[in-house]
Amino acid sequence: MKSTFKVAIIIPAYNESNNILRLIKKINYYLKSTIVIVDDSNNDFTKKILSKTKIKNIIYIKRTKKLGRGSAVIEGFKKIFHNKQFKYFVEMDADLSHNPKELKRNLNTLHEKKIDLLIGSRYLKRSLIINWPLKRRIFSILSNYLIKTLFRLDVNDCTNGFRFYSRRSVKSLLKKRYINQDFIMLTEIILFLSKKKYKIVEVKSIFKNRTKGSSTINIKLILISLYYIIKLFIIKKFNAKLFAL
Repeated sequence: MKSTFKVAIIIPAYNESNNILRLIKKINYYLKSTIVIVDDSNNDFTKKILSKTKIKNIIYIKRTKKLGRGSAVIEGFKKIFHNKQFKYFVEMDADLSHNPKELKRNLNTLHEKKIDLLIGSRYLKRSLIINWPLKRRIFSILSNYLIKTLFRLDVNDCTNGFRFYSRRSVKSLLKKRYINQDFIMLTEIILFLSKKKYKIVEVKSIFKNRTKGSSTINIKLILISLYYIIKLFIIKKFNAKLFAL
């Protein structure tokens, strides 16, 4: 990848003070980039940690409440997109489940193959999931199977948030209206870019379950996600104009 291409990494964070600084240091070890932290925490622990660090390549956004993972990523895109030097954008979780070691390889693939959305997939032959609870694994597999079947997508992992975007795909995403601001937006983005015939590719990835902090996934969020999957299907099937917005 040409060194003239600047990269912005968007990290939505919710009570990730135990992980955030370690993640930033790992990213900086493997890749020169600008890191945008969008913090929805219900405390100031992450803010205090970042205010004390001497690391310079961080843009910090504190929101007043938890507004959803998807909306946090869009907020990060909006913050940085006006700078036309940024050619590629990355979305990744704050809990160290996504390996910064894969960043440069995936960005090289994105650039060389002129991809619009590259997904670090947990469900390719050479991918690996480490220490994930059985319930989470079952829910993830069933959700992705349902999404892939309903929408006839050639994507195995529609719900993983380790993603690499071209500038033109982000430009389109910033113009779109979304039916949900949380995890289901991951699926909605794939459907939207697929409809626009953008190039979407998956690559192998090693996904490691968090060791510090707690997941925001719960039964309520699972049921809400299933509801929005069905809603997306109905909109796509019966109201293509609304879906395209």
